[in-house]
Amino acid sequence: MTSITPYLLYSSCEDALDFLHRAFGFEEVLRYVGEQGYVNHAEMRLDGVPIFMGNPGPGYRNPRELGQETVGIYVEVDDADAVYERARAAGAEILAEPRDEDYGHRRFTARDPEGHHWFFAHVIAEPEAEDWGAVRADVG
Repeated sequence: MTSITPYLLYSSCEDALDFLHRAFGFEEVLRYVGEQGYVNHAEMRLDGVPIFMGNPGPGYRNPRELGQETVGIYVEVDDADAVYERARAAGAEILAEPRDEDYGHRRFTARDPEGHHWFFAHVIAEPEAEDWGAVRADVG
């Protein structure tokens, strides 16, 4: 079985653990505080799906400090509008309001306090790739 788990870097994992719980509903699974006294590694889950987080220590610059987006995390949920309402109520920075996309997802975009972009979506239709301008690869 193959599985892919995002490993996000944060200057303050402590703050990220709190924000991701309040804004998006992630639940903390574990945290490891290293000898330096801050969270070096943490794990959270949303509906059983994990994300890992870490603080790489001195010298790390997050996307907000760099002034650019460095990663987008696309999360399929049962109800993107409910996550949007929760995120908005928690003060998340909303970059794009919920909208129906040509590729069959209803999606919104938020940015966390350190600058990572989060896309939350749910499926509303399953159009053929060609119907919205994509081309399927010939995977044989």
